[in-house]
Amino acid sequence: MNPLNYAHFVTDQAVHTGTPATNAGAGTFFGRERELDALREDVERAGLDTLAGRPAPRARVLLIAGRPGSGRTALAEEFARRVAGNYPGGVLRARLTDPGGAVVPLERVARDLLDLLAVPAPAGAGPDELTDVLRSALAERGTLLLLDDVAAAEQLLEVVPESRDCLVVATAEGPLTGVPDVRPCTLGGLDSAAAVHMLADRAGSEIRITVDPRAAEALADCCGHQPAALALAGGWLAARPQVSVLDAARRLAALGDEARPVTSAFRLVHESLPAEAARTLRLLCLAPDGYVDAALAAGLAGCSVPAAQRTLEDFARLGLLEPAGEDAHRVPGWLDPLLRGLLENRERPADVLLARARLLERAVRLLHSCWAVTEPDGTEARRELAEQPRPLRFGSPAAAARWLDSRLPALLAAARLAVADGELDTLARRFIGALARALNAHRTPEQVAPEQYRLHELVLSVAQRRGLHRERAAALLNLGDLDARTGRLPDALARYREALAACRADEDGDPQAAVRAMDSMGGTYAELDDWHRAADWYGRALAQCQVQGDLEGVARLHGRIGGVQIYAGQWGEALHAWRASAAVHRRLRNPQAQARALSEVARVQEYAGRPREAMRSCHDALGLATGAGDTRLQAALRLRLADTCERMGEPGDALAHRAEAERLLGETGDSAAESQATSEATCEIHSDRQKG
Repeated sequence: MNPLNYAHFVTDQAVHTGTPATNAGAGTFFGRERELDALREDVERAGLDTLAGRPAPRARVLLIAGRPGSGRTALAEEFARRVAGNYPGGVLRARLTDPGGAVVPLERVARDLLDLLAVPAPAGAGPDELTDVLRSALAERGTLLLLDDVAAAEQLLEVVPESRDCLVVATAEGPLTGVPDVRPCTLGGLDSAAAVHMLADRAGSEIRITVDPRAAEALADCCGHQPAALALAGGWLAARPQVSVLDAARRLAALGDEARPVTSAFRLVHESLPAEAARTLRLLCLAPDGYVDAALAAGLAGCSVPAAQRTLEDFARLGLLEPAGEDAHRVPGWLDPLLRGLLENRERPADVLLARARLLERAVRLLHSCWAVTEPDGTEARRELAEQPRPLRFGSPAAAARWLDSRLPALLAAARLAVADGELDTLARRFIGALARALNAHRTPEQVAPEQYRLHELVLSVAQRRGLHRERAAALLNLGDLDARTGRLPDALARYREALAACRADEDGDPQAAVRAMDSMGGTYAELDDWHRAADWYGRALAQCQVQGDLEGVARLHGRIGGVQIYAGQWGEALHAWRASAAVHRRLRNPQAQARALSEVARVQEYAGRPREAMRSCHDALGLATGAGDTRLQAALRLRLADTCERMGEPGDALAHRAEAERLLGETGDSAAESQATSEATCEIHSDRQKG
């Protein structure tokens, strides 16, 4: 038997007996009515603070405590479904413990919840700032917050909304001491009737259960009446229509782990799998965030995508996977530690590393396709996309965007895991680069900034670990730009200084990065109104560009210096800088840029009280703009000349210039105000970050 055709093996058995191999009731909720009633009563009862006359300005917290596999998450979801109509803000979900047992940082929890609320959060903001934004957002709407797998009371307290119109439903393994006024709803097993009903549903045939009720009760007892164990036992029976329920109970009893029935049920299922299917199952614990689809599973197992899809469907029928959206599955929390234990004991480290590499490589190819589908037809990217296998390409940009949105949490988790692992740094950097490019292709800079910040931090971590000075400098520059864009100017300056130090530590050197760091520091000091330091750093960047022979950089930085000198009121230095910028643009044969620089020369001359010289400079700029055919710039210069003529007492010339400006603007469809703004904007101080 080919182990990768295990789905066909199950289906063939079903055909012989007329029993369907699928499990239509896999998502059905069973029992727990007493617990649901208790939770509902707990919402309605008065808290201790209320009884004392001090109503707490925070949401009520309900806690569902139970061991993994007890159905605590399913109960929380069912309760949320039943009471969701009372909370117009909807239901928000967050998982507070990662697969593998790591506690999710508060910053990530808050940011994920803000994403669900569609509330923008500043890129790179710290936990305190994010939780303040989150509480403010939640306070404006009645929201039900479902927090799964809480590890400590502190995690819960940090995100509890300060609004009595909200409700928090949390799940944990045990009581959370430190959370005030909370009575945990502690879960045991299902009642006997619900357990038998669940077995019948998962087994796919109620007749098999009802014809031997004692055997069904014995099997439920062997499962400890735990939902996860019952699901596994039912799935195992569904795959074996010829096996009696009593035989299943005996086999499960022989594996006997009374303390952990779910472990015994898992062993029953795992040991019955073909070798390759069992190996694929063990590798699923490597799936980022426990999220897996056919493409990623194929990468892990080293098989085709259709074969991986059939195997995943098998696992879902057996109760080993939970649905996680269209064509995707999630590894249940109770299963993850069992798979990790088997992986450590039965798989060689080299094989595990290879599986991780295949997973990342497959994800890189998918992300490349996600980006390539947005490129114009006929480009090299589109030609490469057409050569990809069908499961690894997207039919349209909209389909790629939907895929990226649905997979983004898992993709970010994959990036974190790849960097933390430390053994696949080269592949991790490729993956992060592909993810960043895909995000830029499908989202605006404002939308993508928070994810880009996290990705740049991961690149920085790898670069520091590997001593990659050039990549470290690039990551620091990008982080500095995002810090500056969100108003954290001191943080941005620190990033730029570190980036400059990294450039200087690079033996091969990266002069362009060094110039960018100095240029950005000048721009940041300018935003802080520290004109002296701004001019100093622009001057250092200018010297580097002159050494490199970068004429465009020289022209740009002369303009930067001229701009800050205008703000500092140093007309002589500003005039010298803008004339130097115009001269370099002339050497570069860029008449439009030269005209703009000369218009700034005219501005400085006018500020310095030399209107005649200002008019001559403005006429020179107008001639260049006319020769270049730049109608908008001509109109802006005409308006500037009109203003200067009015100040000099020449109303006739002012009217003529303004009329000509209106005529030019009529050709472009712009307004006079827009054209004037275009002219004035050339004096504003912009770094590369601001221009981008």
